[in-house]
Amino acid sequence: GHLDAVERACEIARDSGARRAVILPVSAPFHSDLMAPARERLAEAMEEVSFNWSRFPVISNARVEPLSSPGDIKASLLEQMTSPVRWEESVRLMLDEGVDAFVEIGPKDTLTGFLRRIHRKAKGLHVETPSDVEGVVNSL
Repeated sequence: GHLDAVERACEIARDSGARRAVILPVSAPFHSDLMAPARERLAEAMEEVSFNWSRFPVISNARVEPLSSPGDIKASLLEQMTSPVRWEESVRLMLDEGVDAFVEIGPKDTLTGFLRRIHRKAKGLHVETPSDVEGVVNSL
C-alpha cells in the first residue's frame, strides 16, 4: 500500500496490542490494487505467450486450488498480482494432497522457513544457484 497508510496501520496494530508490526522492504506494492496498472501490462504481454495444459497441477496462491488449463493458469497469474497471497492455505492444500517435499527457487530461503512453521515434517529445499540444482535433485 501507500507508505503513509502502511505506517499508520502498523501504529494502529501496535496500539491495539500487536506484538510486532513491520514494514517490509519491498520495491513495489505487490499483491494489492496498486498493482493494477502492472497487471494490465502483464495481461497484454501474456497475449503473446502460448500456454499449454499443465502436466502437473499448478496451485494458485490467489485461488488456493489446483489448475491445469492454459486459461485458468493465465488468469491466476494475473489475479496474483493484485490479490492477497494465500501461501499457507496453498501449502496446506498440497500437504493434504500428499506433497511432502517443497523446493524454493530464489535468492533467499524465506518460504522454506515459513514451511517449517506450517509443517515441521515437510521437506523444504532451497535452490539459489545453478550449482544447487544437482544437490536438491539428489535430495528428492
